[in-house]
Amino acid sequence: MLIRREAPADIPAVRAVTAAAFAKQGTAIPAEVALLDELHDCEGWLPELSLVAVNERDEVVGHVICTRGHVDAAPVLGLGPLSVRPDQQRRGVGLALVHAVLGAADALREPLVALLGSPAYYGRYGFRPGMHYGITPPDPDYGEYFQVRTLSAYEPTLRGTFTYAAPFDHL
Repeated sequence: MLIRREAPADIPAVRAVTAAAFAKQGTAIPAEVALLDELHDCEGWLPELSLVAVNERDEVVGHVICTRGHVDAAPVLGLGPLSVRPDQQRRGVGLALVHAVLGAADALREPLVALLGSPAYYGRYGFRPGMHYGITPPDPDYGEYFQVRTLSAYEPTLRGTFTYAAPFDHL
């Protein structure tokens, strides 16, 4: 498996992986696919933080994206969606993608990454509840599922309310 930057030619495969990963009975196209389409076209789009995992046949088997978010006015990152093709789940693809995007974000001197997800899953990457850092979610109902992973450029004075890139408002 190779983790690399998403290329324009990967977009159809990324959409297919995301649709398969988030498929629910009775739903034609998962909301995460529309979200990705909107993220690609928004001002929060950061192409250097949209990564794919490809197998030995150069097929996209996973994808992760970080887009520009903010804590009050300070620029930070929001992670998601993270998608892995169902036949490749529980094989380390998601683990590799999250480690790669966190490393890339750190190399770009980003202060932190925030997300909404399972504490059991994301805790192993060092994510902690946002309130631990004085960072509140955009919706108080997110509770423990709103998490933050600080990076090397993080300063403890960075506190406030997190906001995702605009397309997340449409979910």
